[in-house]
Amino acid sequence: MPRLERISRPALWVIVGLLWSASLLVAAKNSTQARDAEYAPADIAYGARLYDAQCTTCHGANGDGVAGVDLRSGRFRNAVTDQDLTRVITTGIQGTGMLAFKFDSSEIAGIIAYLRNMNAFDRRSMKAGDAGRGRTVFEGKGDCARCHRVDAQGARVAPNLSDIGATRSAGMLLRSLTDPTSQMMPINRPVRAVTRDGKVINGRRLNEDTYTVQLFDDQEKLLSLTKADLREYTILTVSPMPSYKDRLTQDELADVVAYLLSLKGR
Repeated sequence: MPRLERISRPALWVIVGLLWSASLLVAAKNSTQARDAEYAPADIAYGARLYDAQCTTCHGANGDGVAGVDLRSGRFRNAVTDQDLTRVITTGIQGTGMLAFKFDSSEIAGIIAYLRNMNAFDRRSMKAGDAGRGRTVFEGKGDCARCHRVDAQGARVAPNLSDIGATRSAGMLLRSLTDPTSQMMPINRPVRAVTRDGKVINGRRLNEDTYTVQLFDDQEKLLSLTKADLREYTILTVSPMPSYKDRLTQDELADVVAYLLSLKGR
């Protein structure tokens, strides 16, 4: 059995100190990573408007309205990560004036983006979109209702947008308008099917299992296809939706995003 060398007390304290320093560096790195994530400008601007409407009564416009709390500093007593912030915002802090707020996922994304960038955000650069003007662009120049449906109006060729403002953040919506393929959800990917007799069917998936697929075709017909009866079945990776990056102005894009954010369902 090999002889174990006895470690002197000074050497032991050196080792402990090194381990402690390393743990502090890891914690600092994790904390920095939690704070330094990239947040879309559209989310920050949306969060600023929500903060003004919901948070200024207590926290003030500059985030220092509560004694001992400075939101602009980027450091929070009860939160480090964005998940921590979400918990505090949605459940509140017992025994304090911090109440629970019922925000949907897009609103939470906006509030957190603003809090993380509150100190550096220039309100003068914020272009607040107008939902009313956005609806006009959506139904007019954008011709979005030709494929999308909102409530009882519009087509079913593309996904229903009636509650899109509760599920997609402002940044995601803006990217969907300017780079549709990047934001395509797997179930919404277009499909191309060819039957045994050569009939070509293009559509949007609603549901799929091992043996069948249900879809809306490009004529808005609801179809259920048995895969064994198909000669070809392909899930496409490029969105049929055009990019509006050069079709709409920056102000029009901001207006459309504002309109889409207002669609929370019924």
